[in-house]
Amino acid sequence: MVVDCGAIPPTLIESELFGHEKGAFTGAHVARVGAFEAAQGGTVFLDEIGELPLDLQTKLLRALEERTIKRVGSTKPVRLDVRVIAATNRDLREAVNAGRFRADVYYRLAVVRMRLPPLRDRREDIPLLVNHYYRIFTGDDAAVAPASLVTPLTAQGWPGNVRELRSAVERAVLMADPVWSESEPDAPPASSIPAFDDRLSFREAKERAVAAWERRYLTELVERNAGNLSRAARAARMDRAHLRELLRRYGDRDSRE
Repeated sequence: MVVDCGAIPPTLIESELFGHEKGAFTGAHVARVGAFEAAQGGTVFLDEIGELPLDLQTKLLRALEERTIKRVGSTKPVRLDVRVIAATNRDLREAVNAGRFRADVYYRLAVVRMRLPPLRDRREDIPLLVNHYYRIFTGDDAAVAPASLVTPLTAQGWPGNVRELRSAVERAVLMADPVWSESEPDAPPASSIPAFDDRLSFREAKERAVAAWERRYLTELVERNAGNLSRAARAARMDRAHLRELLRRYGDRDSRE
């Protein structure tokens, strides 16, 4: 069971962790099992533990020490049989010294500590992660990410680490980014990019450059798929209706369904 301590409103975190009884607070129309209780016999993963409010850290300590919890609005203890794993991008020792994190909770959690280096310091993991997320977002367990996707992603610094990489792969697949398409068309030659024109605003110049690039990509895409619109849409991983609209925009009316 995963709980993102930084994404849940402070008023709801206790209920998310420990559950609540019916009528425990406004809106509690039914009883609800929390993450600790739901994870019996398994693992609770507390992500961004450094964001947990101080008052809830006391209740978390009780759960860790006594291996029991109480649902909000209940006096009945629930025995726990769970493994607890916590993660944070904060320096918790510094937070303890500053009074933002309880020392007793920190030392109870830090039985085994593991420091994960930033993604830029373990680039050998990037191809593995790219392929993992590529399979997820294409829905194909046997899919292999093309080199045109893996190579540029491996070269980046990723200040947002794995979350940022995941978003980049998702964008490449869902937006059918042509540069990273499986068909791997050649990059547009410099001659196909409109020349600099100081009479144009940045936005206007960008729109012209994008239009020129889209036109060349679509031409190549249709040619490689023998004018078959359905096959071209599948190759580009885009909606056929959207592809048809783009072709109309750029004046190609010869493609077949």
